[in-house]
Amino acid sequence: MFNQNSKIYVAGHTGLLGSALIKVLKKYEYKNIITKSHAELELTDKSKVEDFFKKNKINFIFLCAGKVGGIIGNKASPASYLHENLLIQDNIFEMANKYDVENIIFYGSSCTYPKVCKQPMKEEYWLSGALEETSMGYAAAKIAGIIGCKSYNTQYNTDRFICVIPNSIYGPNDNFDLENSHVLSALIKKIDIAKEQNQDSLTLWGSGKPRREFIHSEDVANASVFLMQNVHKLENRHYNLGSGTDYSIKELSEAISKIVGYKGKIEWDIEKPDGTMKKLLDSSKFLALGWKPKIKFEDGLRSTYRWYKDNYE
Repeated sequence: MFNQNSKIYVAGHTGLLGSALIKVLKKYEYKNIITKSHAELELTDKSKVEDFFKKNKINFIFLCAGKVGGIIGNKASPASYLHENLLIQDNIFEMANKYDVENIIFYGSSCTYPKVCKQPMKEEYWLSGALEETSMGYAAAKIAGIIGCKSYNTQYNTDRFICVIPNSIYGPNDNFDLENSHVLSALIKKIDIAKEQNQDSLTLWGSGKPRREFIHSEDVANASVFLMQNVHKLENRHYNLGSGTDYSIKELSEAISKIVGYKGKIEWDIEKPDGTMKKLLDSSKFLALGWKPKIKFEDGLRSTYRWYKDNYE
């Protein structure tokens, strides 16, 4: 049973979701948390991962580790996103099963849904059409992980593997590198730079028309703890996890500009790719379990911007 004395491994604890999980677990007085930096444990090395599991009797795992990025990174290095994520998932799945971990949560991605998909996207629409090409390598690895969770549960007659698909996560400890960040953090940095440099205008990629749903990292972390506490309610399937509201990239840029205090004009480079035009999840199955998100989007944006200003160089 998942409780305050359980031995919990948070893989990827320094990242956006992993750091939020550490914060939430400590808030609820979970005391026995194991973390390893990339330098301490190379998750793509199976022998090192097995040594780690042999030495630590782990009860629960939150698998937040992986190679993630935005459109630029996914387009430039699809094989790297595919290879690294597949290795990490496979190694941890195998060892979690071999060493009798009670439960592990794997985080899928909304990019595993079809590029053209009925909205909001229900779990039943998964794999019903072609993927967005700009994220295909990363999406393929996540698809393998989602299928992996179901497959291990089926073959070994267990409920060990839990799979949730959060929509675009944002919050403190996000990656603000313009080459590898996601849209929300990239916009915060670009708009803040424009303000600091007193730019009269700022040109952003695409048309500004694509719509995205965002969910705060602490909401996802709280949902993850809820899942661990309610394994008996779950089916052997993936569950969507979103806020229920989407925004156009234009609306997002305007909201960030207001928070940042940028008064310049925003223009759009329509020669650059938009990606999937709309990604809104139907999270009704997850919400029916008895959980709901709490952080309002504007509040989340403000706290994310404050963290960026205080911590990011």
